[in-house]
Amino acid sequence: MASSEEIISLFDQYVIPNYTRYPVALVRGEGPFVWDAEGKRYVDFFPGWGCNMFGHCPKPVVDAVREQVGRLIHIPNTWYTEEQGTWARLLSERSFGGQAFFCNSGTEANEAAIKLVRLHSPKGRYKIITFLGAFHGRTMGSISATGQPKYHHGLEPLLPGFTYVPHGDLEAVKNAIDDETAAIMIEPIQGEGGVRIPTREFLQGLRDLCDDNGLLLVFDEVQTGCGRTGEWFAYQYFGVEPDIMTLAKTICSGVAAGAMLARKEIAPSLRPGMHAATFGGNPLAAAAGIATIRMVENEHLLDKAKAIGARFKERLTEMAGTLDIIQDVRVAGAMIGVQLRVPGAFMVENCMKRGLLINCTQGNVIRLLPAVTTPLELVDEALDIIEEELRKA
Repeated sequence: MASSEEIISLFDQYVIPNYTRYPVALVRGEGPFVWDAEGKRYVDFFPGWGCNMFGHCPKPVVDAVREQVGRLIHIPNTWYTEEQGTWARLLSERSFGGQAFFCNSGTEANEAAIKLVRLHSPKGRYKIITFLGAFHGRTMGSISATGQPKYHHGLEPLLPGFTYVPHGDLEAVKNAIDDETAAIMIEPIQGEGGVRIPTREFLQGLRDLCDDNGLLLVFDEVQTGCGRTGEWFAYQYFGVEPDIMTLAKTICSGVAAGAMLARKEIAPSLRPGMHAATFGGNPLAAAAGIATIRMVENEHLLDKAKAIGARFKERLTEMAGTLDIIQDVRVAGAMIGVQLRVPGAFMVENCMKRGLLINCTQGNVIRLLPAVTTPLELVDEALDIIEEELRKA
């Protein structure tokens, strides 16, 4: 097996350097652990950028994909497959009863949602209100919806029609609505924006504004969906139902996939010829998606997400009481943000040296999206490392 140095050399020669990468080559994963090319083991508290919510290589998903890959890998969406239909049914039954469009990623799911909003809305209505701090993806429509100017530089002109308002400010949303507004689009919990958890009253206020003004409410649940908050979807965590919901990341336990669900009276507006995804809903992804849903239920992983969230909240709240470096703690199931009073990049580096992988977003928010299959004893061990490094700081 090649060393990390040899693998990095390959990248230096042949891979476009559009990512800032850590100087480590990972070669294997199992459950909450990954190993590098030199055999060092890491506890992964940000597995797959939040995609591997059930750990690395979960056996039910691995088995389903292995069986499927020997039977049918890919056919175009001009044909029917039982796997895609079953996957759509399972998602629909666990959400608000809508219909599914399948694609390959979160940004593609959001592109589909943007198109559906424009196709379904009355003529002349095309604007979508989104929020400062939001992150909706990297393709041109999704980046235009993203309320962070740092991601726009050099890409202008963006897709027109997006209005950014402060997160949590219902009055600002109300004032932004005009005769051309078609929808409000929001992450029920901002992920890349710093694990910002709104009040239920704010999200319900958005629902009311949409109902009063004939607008569509779109929830980007790419990071919050499929059990992350301890509910199947974050809209259930808050008790506020959208018209359209986008999913990816955890939907297939790390296999590339995305989906958009829309209420049945809205979905047909995405009519034939208006949108497509060649690999969307392919048999491999569908097999992984079905196995993921079954695994959640068979192993009671929604309850485990709640239990992990409770442990993080307890321990981190205790830390915040004695460590002035912690400004705020935000927890919703297995979605955790620790806002520091100082830049947090040092925590990523120091924890990695000690065999713990974490993330820092927005400069000073430690973001943790651990696998809900992580034993609580391992959660405590990792939190001990985090506490020690914070105390050193």
